[in-house]
Amino acid sequence: MKKFVFLLAAMMLILSACGTEKSDGAEKTTKANGSKLELVKDGALTFSMTGQYPPLNFKKDGKLTGFDVEIGTEIAKRIGLEANPVTNPWETIIQGLKAKKYDAIIGSMTATPERDKQVDFTNPYYLSGAQIFVAEGNSDIQSKEDLKGKKIGVIQASTWKDMAEELSDQVKGYPTDVNALQDLALGRLDAVITDKIVGVSAKNEKGLKIKEIGDLLNEDRVSVAIAEGNKKLADKINKAIQSMIDDGTYEKISMKWFNTNIMKK
Repeated sequence: MKKFVFLLAAMMLILSACGTEKSDGAEKTTKANGSKLELVKDGALTFSMTGQYPPLNFKKDGKLTGFDVEIGTEIAKRIGLEANPVTNPWETIIQGLKAKKYDAIIGSMTATPERDKQVDFTNPYYLSGAQIFVAEGNSDIQSKEDLKGKKIGVIQASTWKDMAEELSDQVKGYPTDVNALQDLALGRLDAVITDKIVGVSAKNEKGLKIKEIGDLLNEDRVSVAIAEGNKKLADKINKAIQSMIDDGTYEKISMKWFNTNIMKK
């Protein structure tokens, strides 16, 4: 009888140990595959962009790079995941997110009320909008109030053209923003109104002697888009963005690509 009790006790210990091992393994698997964050790929943050919007996101030597890519990679790292950037055409990028082809869109998407009906947005990871640019040596124009009677260049058929016409009766349309900014640098215009990031990028890439002045005429809050209702992922991304700002990493990445902090107005 004693022998039977001993054997029974030993078997119970073995079964108990096996059960603990299985439980621990399941717990590790749950943590590793990130199921709590509803990720499309185990252990990775898959985020999408067009890959055709330099310097924000583009391909170089067959590899995705740019400001968006570095921001997305740093976000993934701070969440404890690998970065998995992918591309998708802009016209179907929201549909791809809704179809769970990727976890997020980190591709310079402005958070708008219309888009917010289809996806959720995090806090912004950069601010853009309509910005006034003048020649580097121009000290006469400090704000939009100084544009009255001045010659302003804008891209044709744009909302910036409408803004310019409210500020001056001398507005010239251009086929591209770069054409207008080049004329500004050559002294053929007093000012140009265009997207802040476009202007800053042209200044850096083409060496144009121009500068931005005044506040944004309107504000675009460029944010990470995620599937509706995925609050846990949104919270983690928001915390990652804020920690990047707080420890200076964000500014370092921004300075690398734009020579300015594009989170600041």
